[in-house]
Amino acid sequence: MARVAVVGLGAMGSRIARRFLDAGHELTVWNRDAAKAEPLVAAGASAAQTPAEAARQAEAVVTMVADPEALAAVTEGPDGVAAGLVRGSVLVQMSTVGPRSLERLAAVVPEPSLLDAPVLGSIGEVEAGSLRVFAGGQAELVERWTPLLETLGTVLRVGPVGAGTAAKLVANSTLVGVVGLLGEALALGTALGLPAERRRPAFESGEYPPRFSVSLARKDADLILEAAAQNELDLRLAAAAREWLADAERSGRGVDDYSAVLAEIVGRASPRQ
Repeated sequence: MARVAVVGLGAMGSRIARRFLDAGHELTVWNRDAAKAEPLVAAGASAAQTPAEAARQAEAVVTMVADPEALAAVTEGPDGVAAGLVRGSVLVQMSTVGPRSLERLAAVVPEPSLLDAPVLGSIGEVEAGSLRVFAGGQAELVERWTPLLETLGTVLRVGPVGAGTAAKLVANSTLVGVVGLLGEALALGTALGLPAERRRPAFESGEYPPRFSVSLARKDADLILEAAAQNELDLRLAAAAREWLADAERSGRGVDDYSAVLAEIVGRASPRQ
């Protein structure tokens, strides 16, 4: 069993921490809102006062936060994870961020101590232990920590540090593009008079319980377009999908599941009478 710390206890981080705890690992947790750590502490985890303190108590520190700004906040500075890493320990960065954010992280955490390991999947997959972990890092380091990460799902080594982040952005570019195209297909079907019973139940009910929120999907679309711009790529379909997500967010759907963009698109359709 390993000594593990999880920094960031949102919808995904709290469930990742629970799986480690249930597997018998010694767990330390930290979250900006300390109240989110209380259920895990009640179940046997220890709470740290800072990310650095969490890192000092662990062999492996997992970060799972919302965006690049949050990652910088929990990893840098005197209270950050990087300041607390001990010799031989590893930082497993599982948040969805962009290449620039990962380069910034790699500048403060030496590569032999860094795994770039974002995940494909959401709440149901982490609870079932069926995530796909896109692991980027030295082959020996990935091999060493695969048994721990297999607590969460299937580990796929995709290359050196940076490759995990790249693989996650590629995967999410498909996700945000498909949901936008589906919404436009639904709008076209509505305009052409197709019966409503052919639509999915969530679309008909108008209820979108959050698994992967509109706001997070829009954030990921921003990261995809930023990476494309850095490489002088023209991703016009991804840009259009991003605009639909942004429209849904501006309409107050930011905390809804990203599939709520379907209602946003159909709602804006103006079929001819």
